[in-house]
Amino acid sequence: MRLLITRPEPQASSWVSSLHQQGVDAAALPLIAIDGPADPQPVRALWQHLNEARLLMFVSPSAADWFFRLKPANQGAQQHTWPPSTLAAAPGPGTAQALLKFGQAAGLRVDHILSPGADADQYDSETLWPLLQPLDWQNQTVWIISGGDRQDARGRTWLSEQLRARGAQVTSLLTYQRAPAHWTPTQQTTAQTAIAQPAQHAWLFSSSEAIDHLTGHLTPDQAWNQSTALATHPRIAERAQQAGFGRIIATRPTIEAVANALRSLQSTARIDTMNS
Repeated sequence: MRLLITRPEPQASSWVSSLHQQGVDAAALPLIAIDGPADPQPVRALWQHLNEARLLMFVSPSAADWFFRLKPANQGAQQHTWPPSTLAAAPGPGTAQALLKFGQAAGLRVDHILSPGADADQYDSETLWPLLQPLDWQNQTVWIISGGDRQDARGRTWLSEQLRARGAQVTSLLTYQRAPAHWTPTQQTTAQTAIAQPAQHAWLFSSSEAIDHLTGHLTPDQAWNQSTALATHPRIAERAQQAGFGRIIATRPTIEAVANALRSLQSTARIDTMNS
């Protein structure tokens, strides 16, 4: 069974490489395209006042990538070194790792980052909140570093509400834009093969928006009742069910968990074939 990785690039290819090391037949089929914001000036302005922020919460690896890409250059090293009093938060270890990768050159350290551990049941705002809740947020400035469509920043609404209820001033900042991916001819062939042979393929979804792009933009007239979705969060599983996927498998969003979920699925399929 081939697993289709629908994350944006370069995450999709990175996951494919790691899954190959686990013995999984995987292929990159991104459903979301990532680009920088149409107006990068708000991001550069935040860099100039970073020491005034108590927390920057990065919603995804792409948010971390583009925030540090847009760091102003040639304006004084000290002005743009990560302030010791400013924290960075991530909903899961993937985003935390991206923060370190992209932020170390700016002075970001491990002890600046708050994130659920790799053994957490879910990687989301609700799991992150217990790490933030004990801190004093009265009159503190918080930025939700997120992405969106065109010019609308999409932050973590629930988390923002919790912080505001404790006196924080919370603002969402758009550092990248999301749009439906445009497949190459090879990727189009991969998708067509998966649709024609649903028993030999499974789709890995790490975003509800990715499902929307697949079912509403890239293949709007396709029925999915014979297809299998692996979903990395209950809300994504719910969206896959709404989209009509016939089989939905819940999995934690780690390479090992996804590989094990696929192996379990393959074992079940073999047993079903033998019994039939």
